[in-house]
Amino acid sequence: MFGLGPSSVPVYISGREILVMTFANQLTLLRIILIPLFVVIFYLPVHWAHLACALIFAVAAITDWLDGYVARKYDQSTAFGAFLDPVADKLMVAISLLLLVSIHHDSAWFVAAAAVIVGREIVISALREWMAELGQRSSVAVSFIGKIKTTLQMIAILVLLMDRQEWYLMEIGFIALAGAAALTLWSMFIYLRAASPFFLVSADKK
Repeated sequence: MFGLGPSSVPVYISGREILVMTFANQLTLLRIILIPLFVVIFYLPVHWAHLACALIFAVAAITDWLDGYVARKYDQSTAFGAFLDPVADKLMVAISLLLLVSIHHDSAWFVAAAAVIVGREIVISALREWMAELGQRSSVAVSFIGKIKTTLQMIAILVLLMDRQEWYLMEIGFIALAGAAALTLWSMFIYLRAASPFFLVSADKK
């Protein structure tokens, strides 16, 4: 049931198989299950709360890489996984940023950077869904700039969740977040430019 091979667990409703719960999908679900625990621990009145949240976020980031690796290596790619994986990623990132804003709400640039990142995720998700309906999803595939943005974003959130002053960690986190926000705008422009010809086509059809 939980093996790494191509075996999977079918899920049934009213006797009909509706999805296949592969190990890769189980890893993705784990990220979503971790979110309520993540939020509760963040607000615990204990000195280790933020460090524990950073650890949970690190586990989520590892499973994000691992579920994709398992799906590719063991041929466990499913439509359900393709839907759930980006949802799990965006939920974890958005909630992490919201929690961090509750700490740094007095910093206008921090709030703006978090808003840019979350707002971009909403815009690009809607764009990809629309492009998929047109059969052109590959036109807005993840770019190299997007991958760098994601890396900086993960580093920033992980470091800032630790909320530690040693070794200039907060400064590193702030710089990484600013870099991620800048690349967020850049990558969004790239995606919108790639999709712009289809905007014109759709407008002509109306």
